[in-house]
Amino acid sequence: MLDFLKRPVLEVQQFYLLFGAALKNVFRRPHYADDIFIQMDIIGVGSLPIVILTGFFTGAVMALQMARALSQYGQVGRTGMVVSIAVVRELGPVLTALMVAGRNSSGMASELGSMKVTEQIDAMRALGTDPIQKLVTPRMIATCTVLPLLTIIADFVGIFGGFIIAYYLLNLTPTEYWSSAWRALEWNDVAQGLLKPFVFAFAVSLVGCYYGLRTTGGTQGVGRSTTQAVVVASVMIFFLTFFLTKIFTKLATP
Repeated sequence: MLDFLKRPVLEVQQFYLLFGAALKNVFRRPHYADDIFIQMDIIGVGSLPIVILTGFFTGAVMALQMARALSQYGQVGRTGMVVSIAVVRELGPVLTALMVAGRNSSGMASELGSMKVTEQIDAMRALGTDPIQKLVTPRMIATCTVLPLLTIIADFVGIFGGFIIAYYLLNLTPTEYWSSAWRALEWNDVAQGLLKPFVFAFAVSLVGCYYGLRTTGGTQGVGRSTTQAVVVASVMIFFLTFFLTKIFTKLATP
């Protein structure tokens, strides 16, 4: 039994050591600002199309489903309220993080994995450069910066997608929908919707970098690391959103 637990416990330990080293490097020079901006462009701007599409159809589907349920109680006018709360609190942050994880955790794992198997990282160490400070910390900072911004865009596009359905299919006026959507949101919802993607960003970036840096076995190893990074990052997002939601629920309860 103990032998079975050794490997997962060791992996958790190594992951937290990487997290600590990457976080410590935020306050150490050099900061590699150029690399940070390049990664912000790759992660943020590159993920915009998929995030916008996901957000729009999430809001549209929510409006369709909720209108059907609310119509039984004669409350179709509250569709905007339900869509805005669901998108801002949960669906926006979680689905945006999942899309970014699928696109960028895999990209980080494959990029760093290729560098590892071709011994570029060993050469970097030989030249006196810290691979974590050069490769991991810029990706972590960039993801923590752009993921909340992508979530804000996804939230707005999702609520707008719900409005399109409400206006053209449910015959709600713009005033009915937007006033309902706006009044439903509280500061707790906004804080929850912005804190979650910030926390998810650490999982998305560090999991991808972790599996990339521990890649072995040539090109097959790169493929394995890419798959593992996406799976583990996605599971961590669901794990974290459960506990963050529980914390905010406790805080919101008088």
